[in-house]
Formats: sequence, C-alpha cells, structure tokens
Amino acid sequence: MNSRLTSLIRKEFIQILRDPRTLILVLVIPVMQLFLLGYAATNDVRNVPLAVYNLDNSPASRQLLDAYRAADYFELAFDAGSEQELRDLIDSGKARAGLIIPPDYTLKLQSGETAHVAFVLDGSDPTAASTALSAARLIGQQQGVRILEERLQRRGQSIGNTSPLEVHTQVWYNPDLVNAYFMIPGVIGMILFALTSILTATAIVRERERGTIEQLIVTPIRSWELIVGKMLPYTILALLNTLEVLAIGSWWFDVPIRGDLWLILGASALFLLTSLGIGLFASSIANTQQEAMLTVWMTLLPALFLSGFFFPLEAMPKVLQWISYLIPLRYYLVIIRSLLLKGVGAEALQTEIFALAVFGVGIMTAAALRFRKRLD
Repeated sequence: MNSRLTSLIRKEFIQILRDPRTLILVLVIPVMQLFLLGYAATNDVRNVPLAVYNLDNSPASRQLLDAYRAADYFELAFDAGSEQELRDLIDSGKARAGLIIPPDYTLKLQSGETAHVAFVLDGSDPTAASTALSAARLIGQQQGVRILEERLQRRGQSIGNTSPLEVHTQVWYNPDLVNAYFMIPGVIGMILFALTSILTATAIVRERERGTIEQLIVTPIRSWELIVGKMLPYTILALLNTLEVLAIGSWWFDVPIRGDLWLILGASALFLLTSLGIGLFASSIANTQQEAMLTVWMTLLPALFLSGFFFPLEAMPKVLQWISYLIPLRYYLVIIRSLLLKGVGAEALQTEIFALAVFGVGIMTAAALRFRKRLD
C-alpha cells in the first residue's frame, strides 16, 4: 500500500472520528436495530417448497401427497432419491420441508395398523416453519379421518380410537422456533447494506459540498486510490459491525454460530461490493447529501421488503418472488442464515455465492466507471 493511499485512509478515519453523528450511526444504531428487530412479529406463509422421499410409490402414498398438495400450504417441488438428497435440499435452502414415506406405508394401512410418516422442517425461518408444522399435523389428521371413513364404508368397520396415519414432525436447526434466530442474521445483512451504502454516498458527496473533492483531484492521487481510500474505512467498520452483532446476538439471544467464522466474514465482504457500489453510484449522480440519501433509499426499501428480511418470500405473490431474484440482499440472507443456523459449508451455497459475486462485481464496476468519468 503506497503512502498516498495510506494518507487518504488515515484522513478518512480522522474525519469519521471527528464527526460524532457518524460514530453514533455506526456504533449505536446497529445495537438498537438488534434489540428492536430481535423481537419482531411473524406472518403466515403459503406454498412452502416440499421435498418428498417416497419409498412406497403406491396409490395410497400418492393420495397422501395429493392431500398435502391440495392444502395449498406446500408446493411439492422435489422428488428426493434418498434421505441424504432430501437433507441436502433442505441444507441448501431449496426445500423448506421434507416428507419421508416408508416402504411399508400401504401394508400398514391394509392390515389395519397405524402407518407412520416423517415430516422434517427447516426451523431457521420460524415464520415458515410454524405454519408448516401446524399444517403438516392437520393434513395428517384429516387424511387419517378420510382413511377411517373409507374403511367404514367398505367393511362396515367402526371407527376406533387409533388413527391409521400418524405424522411425526421434527424441526431442524431451530427446534423451539425462536424468532430471534431468524431476525438477527437478517440484521447483519441490513446493517451491511444500509450503513455502508449510505455512509459511502454521503462521505463522497460531503467532499463535493465542501469543495475538498477538487483538492483531492488535483493531487497525484489516482482515481482508483481515491475510491479505495474512501471505501476501505467503511468496509472495516461494516465488518466490525458484523462481529458486534454476532457477539451480542450469541450472548444475549443465544443465536448459534454453527458455520465457519471466516466464511461468514468472507461472504459479508463479498456482499459489501454491492452495497459499496450502490453508495458510490449514488454519490456520482447526487450533488448534495440529501440527494445521495434519497437515491440510496430508493434501492434500500425494495431490498428490505423483497429480500426475505421482514416477510418470508413464500408469502409473496409469484411476481414479487421473481423480482426478488434481482435483489442481492436476498442471496446474502440465505447465506448468513444458513451459515449461522445450519452450519453448512460453501458447497451448499454455491448458487448464492456466485450470484453475490456477479452482482458485486457488476455494480461496483459500473459505479467506479461512472465515478471516474464524473471526476474527469
């Protein structure tokens, strides 16, 4: 790192320390968000992606699947070929629940015994899991009543006390469905996205408002050095905020940290390319700090509501779900929640990591080119 870049970074840190409002924004607001959003309410969902491992493959088992499909709570999205494949689908977040039908399902029903099926849930999102848990049990009970009625009609059999079908539910990753386990990882994504984009945009525009940007331009500092020097301090502060939320979330809310810490920080740094790029782009089209703030908020609000931070994506209309694929925060929230609660590795998150890399490099490149052109 050359002396010009070092001096610029040092100057930026001094400017941050001399501005108490910036320090309050960086250090206090994340803690306030953590405690406020850690107790947020939840909503019901529909069309939860369901993976099915059907070892019976009989008309009776297909009737059970039809019951789950008709209830509108579940979408039979995957046919798993093994229990490991079913687990991999849930680990990667592609499926939010799994149904395992044993090979003796039909035999048990025909012999008058109780047939047992297993229903597993991804508890990392308590909103979706609580709804799916209740729905799974209710559908199993209704299917059991229907089977009893068919027996009564065919054989004149009286309805006994034992149900012919029993659904055993099991919640993975968050057995108690603690909502803070879902919200606190999301707070990390919100902090990284909101603070870094806002602070980067306003810091550069502030130089323009004060007339000091021209002084920097006439110095031997190159454009890329100016960009890096302005952004690196906020990148460091954002990563410190990440560690701060992780520490408080684990200590106060007992949120588990099951994934590799370095992978968490690496994914966070990758996501910062997007938020920093948005801040840089906003600074290149705004003339005042107020304009920069409004420009960032135009991207911030859709990101918060369409990323799965406040509301589960399964509860949204299909059109909004498609639009959410254009929101980088969506992919980061999947990554951070999977790393903290599921403890998966990078191989289970390849799609999300690749998407973040594409968004980050693309947005940062476009913003840097426009910023350099604006300086020229």
